[in-house]
Amino acid sequence: MYSIKQVVEMLDIPSVTLRAWENRYQAVTPERTESGYRLYSHENVEDLRWLKEQTEQQGVSISHAVRMLKARKEKQLDDTLSVASGNTQDAFEKMKEQIYNALHDFQGERANALIDFGLSLYGYEAMFHQVLVPILIQVGDAWEAGIATVAQEHYTTHMISNRFYQIFHVFPVYSHLPKVLAFCPAGEHHQVGLLLFALFLRKNGMEVIYLGANTPEEGIISMLEQQSRVGLICLSITDKDLIPFSEELIERLRKVCPGAKFLVGGKGYERDPSLSKADYVMTEPAEHWQAWFDHVFTSMKIKKSL
Repeated sequence: MYSIKQVVEMLDIPSVTLRAWENRYQAVTPERTESGYRLYSHENVEDLRWLKEQTEQQGVSISHAVRMLKARKEKQLDDTLSVASGNTQDAFEKMKEQIYNALHDFQGERANALIDFGLSLYGYEAMFHQVLVPILIQVGDAWEAGIATVAQEHYTTHMISNRFYQIFHVFPVYSHLPKVLAFCPAGEHHQVGLLLFALFLRKNGMEVIYLGANTPEEGIISMLEQQSRVGLICLSITDKDLIPFSEELIERLRKVCPGAKFLVGGKGYERDPSLSKADYVMTEPAEHWQAWFDHVFTSMKIKKSL
């Protein structure tokens, strides 16, 4: 992300011109800090660079150049999405490639447009499982291989995680079901599986407090002391070396929240589920989660129907 000062220096466009292009013509839409300062993405900068070329080298008015830019982007999107009329799996692969490339190049607007189209066409479950989760895995692998930078990995993870969070508010919450706390303990940075499971629980009517990756213990305890209805605490571990710490943490949290049930999952527990003393060890694939939920919360579902 770039400040307006950096963009002015990079493109040699006066700040007053940038503001005019934004306010009068909606040329780009930079993000804002909490203090109100503009932050420009790589995509914003490239769009401004293109607009400058059109106005200075081609003699096009800024209003017409902005219309050209929007038409150009719509054409790119149409070209990408034309594959949707073909084989569904091919469409997922193409969409995954296009979204990944857009995020890799910090083109957030284009990536969001592609995601919006996919969600409207295939629904959130298919898009998340077939497209967005594989992208998170792909960028993680690329970062570990040195192909993607830390900034690219963080940007991609942040953008896709935001789409997950937005879905949380779509589903109703049933007060007869226990509130859920979901987190990865300190040292665990991989949260994709936990995020999907939290979304699954939210879809089934459970209120989920999602704390995400690398959550410090003191923050968890402080939160539990303020929340009286937490009945299920979910932890995800991919690094098996963190299992001893995770198990000790569960015992400490039981003292803070004695009425809660504990659930653990993740690759760390897959080899040997017996390593955990949690109430539930979730090593089943996603397609089996509903059967588990129905079995565990059957009495509560009956109570709701009464």
